Amino acid sequence: MVIALENVSLIRNKKYILENINWNVDEGEHWCILGRNGAGKTALLNLLNGYLFPSKGTVSVIGFTFGKADFREVRKKIGLVSSSLQEKIYGHDLVEEVILSGKFASIGLYETPDEHDLEEMRSLMTLFGVEKLSGRTYDSLSQGEKQKVLILRALMPQPKLLILDEPCNGLDLLAREELLGLIETIAKRPNAPTILYVTHHVEEILPCFTNSLLLKEGKVFAEGRTEELLSSERLSDFFEAGIEVENFHGRYYAKLLQNNHNRLS
Repeated sequence: MVIALENVSLIRNKKYILENINWNVDEGEHWCILGRNGAGKTALLNLLNGYLFPSKGTVSVIGFTFGKADFREVRKKIGLVSSSLQEKIYGHDLVEEVILSGKFASIGLYETPDEHDLEEMRSLMTLFGVEKLSGRTYDSLSQGEKQKVLILRALMPQPKLLILDEPCNGLDLLAREELLGLIETIAKRPNAPTILYVTHHVEEILPCFTNSLLLKEGKVFAEGRTEELLSSERLSDFFEAGIEVENFHGRYYAKLLQNNHNRLS
């Protein structure tokens, strides 16, 4: 079991941010977490990374349980890519330094990597076609290139769990599809980490994400097989609006029906 949440709630200022979450993720599964802004997605990720502690319930990640483990050590087994992380990276650092820093879970490279680390970094850059970025500073990269570098950084310590928090935000269509292609390649690798992909865009849900968690107002609206959850009827209930879903070559595309204008005004 990679993730086990049992009756988990998070309360702030007497208000439920997350309420009675029960959710299990097995090794080898790849999940999408889908929810609108304010649904509690960020709070859930902060719980999984040990940055927040549950007000109620039990959280276990990669076999370690809150209150019984040093989560600084647990975090070394979790690869995280998020907008907040991107803002912390030093712009003057070279691409190679940013990727290598993932091995040490640090912002900036302060330890001396050994030859094995250097070889792993080169291998990742070659495998995912970013060797052309070699020698460039982080702040000289496009948004899509920065996200690729951060994903490679997250892979450096060979994590058991890879969390991608809305990685396509701010990308144009071509850059988005290129990044999604990289993610799908990672998911298909032997011994790939369990991947959690967080989004509020249905069209970003790749075929490799065979399981989905629908999060709404801090509660689990539904969870299970993606193909069963991403139906027009289920998503219409989820978004409380008429939604039509089409499946095209394993990708899902949602369209808001015209008769929603009065409901949404």
